[in-house]
This record gives sequence, C-alpha cells and structure tokens, in this order.
Amino acid sequence: MSKLPAKAKCVVIGAGIVGNGMVYHLAKLGWKDIVQIDKGPLPNPGGSTGHASNFIFPVDHSKEMTAITAESMRQYKEFGTFTETGGIEVARTEERMQELARRITSAKSWGIEGGRILTPAEVKELVPYIDESIILGGYYQPTVGVVDSLRTGTIMREKAQEMGAAQSFANVEVQDIKVENGVVKAVVTDQGTIEAEYVVIATGCWSPKLAAMAGAHIPLTPAVHQMKDIGPVPFFKDTKGDIEWPIVRDMDVFMYERQHGTGLEIGSYAHRPILYTPDDIPSNATAALSPTEFAFTQADFDIQDEHAYELMPSIVGDESVREKYACNGILSYTPDGMPILGETPEVKNLWSVAAVWIKEGPGTAKSVAEWMVLGDSHIDLHASNIARFHEHHKEEKHIKSRVAESFNKTYGIVHPLEQYESNRKVRLSPYYEREAALGAVFYETAGWERPFWYESNKDLVAKFGDKVMPRAAEWESRWWSPIINAEHLQMRETAGIVDLTAFAYFDITGPSALAVVQKAALRQMDVAIGRVVYTPVLGPNGGFKSDLTIMRLDTDHFRVVTGGAHGMADKKWFADLLPADGSAKIKDITSDYTTLGVWGPNARKIVQEVTSEDMSHESFKFSTCREIDIKGVKVLASRISYVGDLGWEFYVPMADGPALWDALWEAGKNHGLIPVGIGVYGTTGRLEKCYRAYGPELETEYTVVEAGMQSPKLKEADFIGKEAHVKHRAEKPVAMLCTLFVDDHTSSTGVKRYMMGNEPILTLDKKPITDAHGRRSYVTSAGSAPSLGKHILMSYLPTELAVAGNKFLVEYLGEHYPCSVAEVGPTSVFDPSNERILA
Repeated sequence: MSKLPAKAKCVVIGAGIVGNGMVYHLAKLGWKDIVQIDKGPLPNPGGSTGHASNFIFPVDHSKEMTAITAESMRQYKEFGTFTETGGIEVARTEERMQELARRITSAKSWGIEGGRILTPAEVKELVPYIDESIILGGYYQPTVGVVDSLRTGTIMREKAQEMGAAQSFANVEVQDIKVENGVVKAVVTDQGTIEAEYVVIATGCWSPKLAAMAGAHIPLTPAVHQMKDIGPVPFFKDTKGDIEWPIVRDMDVFMYERQHGTGLEIGSYAHRPILYTPDDIPSNATAALSPTEFAFTQADFDIQDEHAYELMPSIVGDESVREKYACNGILSYTPDGMPILGETPEVKNLWSVAAVWIKEGPGTAKSVAEWMVLGDSHIDLHASNIARFHEHHKEEKHIKSRVAESFNKTYGIVHPLEQYESNRKVRLSPYYEREAALGAVFYETAGWERPFWYESNKDLVAKFGDKVMPRAAEWESRWWSPIINAEHLQMRETAGIVDLTAFAYFDITGPSALAVVQKAALRQMDVAIGRVVYTPVLGPNGGFKSDLTIMRLDTDHFRVVTGGAHGMADKKWFADLLPADGSAKIKDITSDYTTLGVWGPNARKIVQEVTSEDMSHESFKFSTCREIDIKGVKVLASRISYVGDLGWEFYVPMADGPALWDALWEAGKNHGLIPVGIGVYGTTGRLEKCYRAYGPELETEYTVVEAGMQSPKLKEADFIGKEAHVKHRAEKPVAMLCTLFVDDHTSSTGVKRYMMGNEPILTLDKKPITDAHGRRSYVTSAGSAPSLGKHILMSYLPTELAVAGNKFLVEYLGEHYPCSVAEVGPTSVFDPSNERILA
C-alpha cells in the first residue's frame, strides 16, 4: 500500500458518490495535489452510496434541488451510467391528484419536460403488474431513470488520477482535524498526518463526527430508510438488464417499488422515524453487511407489506416470491431537509458536502467545487448553505425533533407555508405574551415565534367585506387568513405595529469598518453618519448574495440589519471580509436587540406623542436614523419602510422591548393602531410596492439590471462583483422582473383560485417561456394587493416580452388563468410616487 503524503493542497475525506465527485471536479477546475481518503475499502467503502436504490425523479418543488438533480443526471449520462426507465407517482386520493398537478407545474417552471397526468388505465398500460382499481391516476415523468452510483464514483476518481491531480487511499481512519487560529491545518489519520490547505468533509452520516474534531458543526442525523428486495418474480423472468419497467412511487403510503433484475425492490418512508448518531454506526470490520446497512426490523414494515400487496398483488401476493434481501439503510437527514454545503462558519477552509443523496451527488460536487475554486457556483446554493444555521439549529434536540417530524413527509404533501410543530418557542420576543393575548397566530423564523396575523383583528374582516379578497379553495386558504388582508387595509387607513425581532443584526466596527462594508455592498457606504442604506450584496458573477440594510452609526461603526432566515449566512459573508490585522471586527447582536415597526398614515402622530424629538419629515428624513427617547427608553429609530407607508423601525435592547411596545400601544389607542402580522409585512405590503425579496426574486442567476435595481451612478470604490456588474450595466438585459395582475381567477369549477408562487408563466397558447439564457419564466412571489383588489404575480420575462399590458397565462394546479403585465421594473403598482412613505 502507498504511503500517505505528508502535505496536500486539499484532503477530501470520503469516497462515496460525493467525495469522488469532489475529487473529480476540483481536478477539472485545475487543482492539483488532492488527497482522498476513506476508512472503508474501494470501490464500496460502506456508506449510503453502496446500498442506495439509485433511482432519480428529476422534479422537486425546490428550484435549487431540481437544478442540482438535472446537473447530476447530465453527468450520469455523460459517464454512461444512467438508464432511462420512466417513472410514475400514483395517487390514491384526490388530495394527491391535486399535488401531482402541482408537481407538473413545478416541472414546467424549472424546465423539466415531458410530464403528464395519467388515468388509472394508462398507468396499467405502462406497469401491467399494478392493481389500477385502488388508484385515481398518476404523474408520468419519462425522464426518470436509474444510475450506477458506485461505477460513476469509480470513473470520477480514476479520471482525477489520470489528470495527475489526485491520489486515493482506502482503509484510512481519520482521528483528528487540526485547526490553528480558526483555519484548518491538517488531517490526522491512523496512518500519518497530512498537512492541508483545504479539507472537504464528504462522509455522509459520519460528517457531524468529523466536523466536531475541528470544532465545527454539520447538523444532521443518520436515519433509517427501510427497503427489501423480493423475488424471483415470474413476470420479470425474461429480464435482460437491471430494470426495464417504470419505477413506481406510491405516494400516499410513502413507498416506492422498482424492478431490480428479476426481483422487486420495495422501499418506504412510512415507518416510524428511526434515528441514530454517528457513534452508533459500526466499523467495516464489525458490520454484518456494511456500516450503513443495519438489521431489518420487520415489525416496522408490516403495514408497508400490506400497502405493497394492495398495489401489486400479483407479485407481492405470489407465495413463490420470497424475500431476498432487506435492510434498515442509513441515510443523512437535516433539520430543514436541505443539504449542508459550503465552508464551515467556525473553521476557514474546512468545507462540508453533506446530506447529499444519489440524485444530487455529481451536481452538488460540481457546484461546491466551483464555489471553492471560483468563489461562486453556477447553481445558486443559498438554501443549502451551511452558514444558514443559527446556534440552536445545531443542537441535538433540534436536529432529532425536526427530522422525526419531517421524515414521514419525504413523500408527503407539504404546503409552501406549512409550519413545524416540534421544538417551538425556542426564541421568544419580549412582546410574546402581549401578542399571544391579542390572539397572535405564530409562525417560526430562525427559531423566533412571529405573529403572522392576529385573531383580535377578526372583526375587521366584516368591516372590509369583499375587499379582503376571501378564498374559498382549501389549498390556498390553508396557513392563511383573510385577517391578513384586513390588517393590511386597516394599516393603510390608520397604523399598524409589527414585531420584527426575527431580524439578524451585527455591528462592524474599527478603523477598517468602512472598507469592509464598501467591499460587500453595491451601494455607496461612505455616507454621512445617520444615513441608512438599503443595498444588494453581490457574488463574483454579479448575481445576488443578499439584500439588506446598513446604518452608519459613527465614523467607524456600521450596523447591518438583515432577515433572520438568511442572517447567519450574511454574517459569515461580512466576517470573511474582515482584515487579518484586526482593524475591523464583527459582533453579532441578534439575541441582544429587538425591533418594532410602526407604519401607516397615523404613524407620525403616534410616535410624536411619546417623544420630544421632532419627527417631522423636515427634521427626520427618509433613509436616516438617530437615537431618540421614547418614554425614557433610548431607541435607535430608522425611517425606512418595507410596507409602503410612513413609519419607522425602532431598535432597542431586549430588556427595553416591553416598555417600548407599551408606550407605542398606549399612544396608538387614539389613532387606530392595530397589531399587524408578517403576512402583511412580508407579502401584501411588500408586493403592492413591488419590493424584491432575497431568494424569490434576488438570486445569483439574475443580475441587478434584470431585477431593475441598478443605481443611476455607480460608486468608484471596489466591491465584490463589480467587474461583472459593470458589464451587466453595459449590456441589454436578457430578462426583466415584472409585476403582473391575475385578470380572472375563475377555475373550471367556478371557484376562484389564487396562485402562491413558483407557477409557470406561459404564452397564450400554453407554451413555456424561456429567455436567451435558458431560464424559464415563473412566479417568483405571489400574493394579495388588497389596496388594489388585485392578486399580484412577480416574474422575470424575456425583455422582448416585458411590456406593460402584455397578456399571458399562469398555470395553477393544472388549470390556466389569464394574467397581464402591470409594471416592468421597480415601479410600484401602489403609490408609485411614494407620497405616503415620504409624507
């Protein structure tokens, strides 16, 4: 056996599909001196790659996951390891049939072709061995296929070696990962120490254990996925290859069945959640099969056997067909269901590529390799970024409880707004008790309980009547209330108070603080003390990494305020820009501060009653901030608005929050102040003003110009993405972000339907719209505009089609609804001259 080298540019730990993919793609991008190690033998070291079912359904409601899967499929085909079989998701219930229609709309939005809804008889034609009498129909996707992940990994590893870029070593156990001054330095193994500039953890369910060696966190848990192989099946006796019939997913019972040679493989996500820790996984030497193939627990599968018999009685009910193999296979699950990718926040140059399944492996490896070498990936990975996690997300209690709750939703029907029930009330704002007394309906963001609407406002629904745009259909009424639109209308009449405690806040201070924020921000940050700057943050390719607000509080003091969901990723982005000499520092004050917003025509009257400061427009200009006194509480007041009305955000230490609320609440009694939830702040108020949001509208795939957010003048100071942004400014944009109105909501049943986001925008002859860069037009955000009596859709349209008045169709749950362009670019459809904000 070759001796381990003493030094390497990069050590990749793991030789499953992900680790092999990382070695290959780093080599393709020009890196040399890569060392790959795994504690198991090659080509099958004993991880999940070795026992996975290896089929790929290309459609997901997540654009990010669909793009990664599509890239993986492209690579599997390139390596000759993909067999296209087609696949069918069958439905036993009407609710599932609706979900299948929704999946087809997602496929159209993300550019996945060929899917169609089948009748039970049509399903039977494609899969003769099912009992079509128990199903209502199915969704057929012809591009579904099966891959040979072990062979693919071997090809990738060998190609990297042929390039002279990598060496691979089997049966090498990692004992420690050395870190100095927050930077990874070496990997200690049972066969020697390797000094390394970079270390990649691509070890699946073992990842948390390895990360902990370096003082980092990869918050996932090993979880069981049960599967069995039965046969030989007489129907398959003449089979020539591994698979010749479509894969079937029996979605309502959370199961799948696929031909495996002369056998039938049956897998389930319906059994009880069975969770482990990395330390529970045996070594290769002691494992009966492999470390990630645990003994099968039949009692957990009894009901699944019954369900499989119901769907395929001619096979499962045949007494000559016996169990050939069964296992409790170990997979990696995360608390939010997404992979964990990127450089760890705790340790520089230590990268995680974890919780990646077979269908995502090669595409993920390519994307992370691009991120490491080029500074960004072609596919936007923001939802998978390891830096998204707050501290409580990394706790075992949170990980286990969320995975236990979500495991059975792997094939479940998950509503876009569906809330977790487990591990709630982790973070409570200082107003929580007051809000609960007002009937707040709490949703969660980054552990914070946030009021989405208040039942105390239910009488407003009667006041405004049909103006609240009531919804009759169950799907879009779920996790929604007409009270949201009533709160919106009342805020527009008088005023509303909004709890914004879920913001993330961090201060950047020191002599180089200005240089740090200038480097990060597109907008000019060398502004007067007391200025508030809303700015995009760009990646190297000129696409969006974030959008946030920065306040200049002093010469060398800037405060960043950003959304809680993406706050920790933003914090890492800025922290990575800190100079090595310590001349700028970052301090996270998220848990120390709280924010209240007050907006509406009466906002100034309310605030003026509780402060001696002059709050007039002349004295307190828009986009400025300063410290004021509110009933003895020192408050940082910032005059900005995300809802399109006059008002302020007020920042105070947590301990002062109740006094601030009480002062504003009491003053508001004479001015019609009501509590307003995030349903208004994040959707209705935002959409009426056509404000863009990071994630839905703003991502690396689109440019600042396409989003309509370029400034008339570009600052001279350098910033990340400037070169690309300058180029984008000089070019004609390929697409433009538009605001559309739905012109008629009437469905085929006569019930009015309301889109929720991610639906495809189509031509009037029902054809998908694709721009010159191959990007589909789809609804980025959708929601009510109660002030206008309209339902708003935001979408990027090819520039030649982005014309006010142009008419299109939007597909929603299998039906088509007319819509038209109301505005092109950032002009608001409500109060376009901003008279209300600037009052």
